Amino acid sequence: MADLNKVMLIGRLSRDPQLRFLPSQSAVCDFGFAVGRKWKTATGEQKEETCFLDCTVFGKGAEVFNQYMAKGKQCYLEGRLRLDQWDDKTTGQKRSKITVVVEDFQFLGSKNDGQTRENADAPHRDDVPVHQVAGDAVNDDDLPF
Repeated sequence: MADLNKVMLIGRLSRDPQLRFLPSQSAVCDFGFAVGRKWKTATGEQKEETCFLDCTVFGKGAEVFNQYMAKGKQCYLEGRLRLDQWDDKTTGQKRSKITVVVEDFQFLGSKNDGQTRENADAPHRDDVPVHQVAGDAVNDDDLPF
């Protein structure tokens, strides 16, 4: 049986997207994402937790995501997990983190939901279909890690 690396998330951006370009001119958009969970304990007490994730989208999807999304806006993400590893420059210790590499996304919520960026005309779920970015090829040689 083959391995499976697939995540599907609905949540809100915890920080504004940051668009940059690789030397090959491929677009890369990094953003923070928050996913919440609520449940009741055996004693009936309401509990809540939030998981904060770092996410990256590549190619044309990165440009679209950066243009229309902002901190606080809700969306659906589909993608895979990637382990990033590096040596800390100040301590020399090995560091790592898990990042969600976004392959598909869909904007959710109302048009002005969580609006903090300058473009109040951002599309919402009725205006924009799922954007598939998996076909935007990025060579591993282009990645800075």
